[in-house]
Amino acid sequence: MNHHLEEEVGELLKEHNLTLGLAESCTGGLISNMITNVPGSSRYFLGAVVAYSNKIKVEMLMVSQETIETYGAVSEEVASEMARGVRRVDMVDIGLAVTGIAGPDGGTDEKPVGTVYISLFDQTEGRCRKFSFEGSRMDIKIKAAENALLMLKNYIVEKYKR
Repeated sequence: MNHHLEEEVGELLKEHNLTLGLAESCTGGLISNMITNVPGSSRYFLGAVVAYSNKIKVEMLMVSQETIETYGAVSEEVASEMARGVRRVDMVDIGLAVTGIAGPDGGTDEKPVGTVYISLFDQTEGRCRKFSFEGSRMDIKIKAAENALLMLKNYIVEKYKR
């Protein structure tokens, strides 16, 4: 794992006085762990919801049950609602969310193991990307976590032109 990534993200969040909240599903708290391994992360990291079940996605992150039923828990729509929801719940500047299928089972032809959606929203805009990772369950979780942090880093750099 690239331990410099969470440090770079932390520096960017501090530099721009931004706070972060996470909504993690398939990563199971791995991103939170990575971020909190950085000393001083409490200045910008306010909290996370590990929403492994649809019930938690709906009740804690305000994801619409209809969205889950229509698109599935692993979808751009659900990832986006998770990111917007954690922004409201944690009252943070940026909400970052991950949902996916880490395997080894649970995949389908349409959404094979390794399908992951990463979404990020702030007050004015958002983005969501679909990824297809390969490897073991842990490989997929690590790739999802690192790509979520990379998306956050790139977003801050682009938005604030550093």
